[in-house]
Amino acid sequence: IASIMGTNEEDWVELARLVTEAGADMIEMNLSCPQMTSHDMGSDVGTNPELCRKYCAAVKRGSSLPVLAKMTPNITDMVGVAKACLEGGADGISAINTVKSITDVDLDRKIGMPIINGKSSISGYSGAAVKPIALRFITQMKQHPDLVNVPITGVGGIETWRDALEFILVGASNLQVTTAVMQYGYRIVEDMISGLSHYMEDNGIEKLSDLVGLA
Repeated sequence: IASIMGTNEEDWVELARLVTEAGADMIEMNLSCPQMTSHDMGSDVGTNPELCRKYCAAVKRGSSLPVLAKMTPNITDMVGVAKACLEGGADGISAINTVKSITDVDLDRKIGMPIINGKSSISGYSGAAVKPIALRFITQMKQHPDLVNVPITGVGGIETWRDALEFILVGASNLQVTTAVMQYGYRIVEDMISGLSHYMEDNGIEKLSDLVGLA
């Protein structure tokens, strides 16, 4: 799955074309990166339904691949933006990206962290602490009649098989893990598979898809 992010419609069309030619199986549109300095990129786009609709349509002009629109949690209600993405042609939603934060303050230099080029930077907070936020947004989307059947990729704070199962139960049909892999290595994916397999066996569940959305 190729992750792309543009600054205008022409960028999105061209990036979609290039990753398709490079052999990607699917495209994820980053409409939610928190570290942008332009209102035409990242999480500022992800709070603007009209821009999201327009950029999704641009990607579909550049590629025939399935498209996921990645949502920002830096918003009160994700439903309107998700619906706009689908109207633009997105085939599914991934949620959530990171939460805009100042993670600490350097008490000696008296600068908010993270520090970039000697200056404080608002950046994206991820990891286990954002899991409850992700579960909330996914639940709200899956409860909306216009989104109940839309495929959602669950992202945000997944570390164990129990975390993975929680995302599946609230409606995510596949998952992404980054921070935990950076912390613990790829072996945690095998741990998730093993733990979920034992849970399914103990509960008489044949297919993982039977668990999607049960909560």
